[in-house]
Amino acid sequence: MKTNNMDSPVREKRLPFCLPDVGEAEIEEVIDTLRSGWLTTGPKTKKFEQAFAAYVGAPEAVAVNSCTGGLHVTLAALGIGPGDEVIVPTMTFAATANVVVHVGATPVMVDVAPDTLNVDPAAVEAAITPRTRAVVPVHLYGHPCAMDRIMAIAERHNLFVVEDAAHSVAAEWNGRRVGSLGNPTVFSFYAIKNMTTGEGGMITVDDSELAERMRVWLLHGMSRDAWKRYEATGSWYYEIVLAGLKYNMTDVQAAMGLHQLARLEEMTRRRAELAARYTEAFRLLPELILPAYRDGVRHVWHLYPIRLRLEQLTIDRNAFIEALSREGIGTSVHFIPLHRHPYYRDRFGLHPADFPTADAAYQQLVSLPLYPRMSDQDAADVVEAVRRVVGRHRK
Repeated sequence: MKTNNMDSPVREKRLPFCLPDVGEAEIEEVIDTLRSGWLTTGPKTKKFEQAFAAYVGAPEAVAVNSCTGGLHVTLAALGIGPGDEVIVPTMTFAATANVVVHVGATPVMVDVAPDTLNVDPAAVEAAITPRTRAVVPVHLYGHPCAMDRIMAIAERHNLFVVEDAAHSVAAEWNGRRVGSLGNPTVFSFYAIKNMTTGEGGMITVDDSELAERMRVWLLHGMSRDAWKRYEATGSWYYEIVLAGLKYNMTDVQAAMGLHQLARLEEMTRRRAELAARYTEAFRLLPELILPAYRDGVRHVWHLYPIRLRLEQLTIDRNAFIEALSREGIGTSVHFIPLHRHPYYRDRFGLHPADFPTADAAYQQLVSLPLYPRMSDQDAADVVEAVRRVVGRHRK
């Protein structure tokens, strides 16, 4: 409930930072799956793979249990391992680098562009050594990376490009959907992503042999998956052809995914509407740096991260978040850069001064609520709360 009393919080009932948007169609499809007797990878997973590949415009899609699993499978299927280096941005979630460690390779962190906070192509090229095998651009917040420059660098140096599109299902770069550029691309369907299967992910790929290697990797290294073995024409016999993993998607997850995919454009439009409301309201506050939006992209607004011009405020980012919380508004921070986490900082000898753009941005970042279930009044409450906090603490 909103109140006009400036001494009372904007909202008496707290607005969560994020909520999933799951409809009755998803619920009914899950119930149908539970009754079908096929709970693990089966016909609905195959149907979801085909529908997702068609939506993105990719020849193949491989369903996985998470984006993390998909990144791990992709690196393994590409043969990346001990002695190799993989370049990743420091401004990302830990999973992007963790999977590099899991295949035995070395993650090499680089800085980001000052506007989008996506990986800086110049920093990528400067980090390449004879051991570099791949670069993982992260399409951060729903805004695609500068893929023309990244792919040109990769081609010059004979590198794999593995796109981390955890934030960017439905995003477009130069009129093409992320996932259709010819590189293995991994999406997330985690609970608060732009579409969800609860947990889950998808890899899009244009190489059928690579897709088949991924399918072997993601299910124990078996020469036949459960669907092939237990369908009417299948065989009980299988062979372990490599020491594989266990990253398959279930039909229960895929049941949700089929209907989330059907609603994706509608949910994406709503995110864009909410983002436009924020941008229109906040452009009048010079204390804030608003999210960048480059020409030639479709931004899908997984997140709406503002940055604080701390030199114009009397409080720091943490106090700003606490002030919004007192107004009844949930927030988050995306992300704590990799170079600040003890594991990466200590193991690889990383220092904030090595990543000046990402480190400065981290201290300014606040992610505001933005999801399709928000009402116009919810968005108005966020705007009012931000205005109040800025107004109370501007210099």
